[in-house]
Amino acid sequence: MFFVATAPREGHVNVSPKGYADTFAIIDPLTVAYLDLTGSGAETAAHLRENGRITLMFCSFGRAPNIVRLHGTGRVVLPGEDGWAELAPLFPAHPGARAIIRVDVRRVSDSCGYSIPYMEPAGERPTLNDWTARKSPEQLAEYRVKKNTASIDGLPAFDPPTG
Repeated sequence: MFFVATAPREGHVNVSPKGYADTFAIIDPLTVAYLDLTGSGAETAAHLRENGRITLMFCSFGRAPNIVRLHGTGRVVLPGEDGWAELAPLFPAHPGARAIIRVDVRRVSDSCGYSIPYMEPAGERPTLNDWTARKSPEQLAEYRVKKNTASIDGLPAFDPPTG
């Protein structure tokens, strides 16, 4: 599990939890990526389109109390765009995949996690994969138009499909 933080120049700061274990990849020592799945919003995409700033945060919930942050700039890579063919093989197929977020890491920081509680994973929650698997491509496209074309501050996120 990790958290993604972005913010527009003006407007709401966003923090999104990410959880599927197979949706994060280390490309090289200064580049990471994660598979962006269909969700109820599109803040990360909108903020990255506006200014590119992003921070990923990983917390240890086990014995070693540690927090690691990856600070950098991100780019939304859509299916068919430059970079998709290179990045897509890093992830298994997910029915709700809408983009890949590529992050150029400029700073890595760590800090204590002394106040972070101990937690044990009970397993991955299948709800999102199950929900998207029940949708036709047309239904997913309609949902994304309704929920993912703009941020809560009205910034453009994902362009509606053409054609």
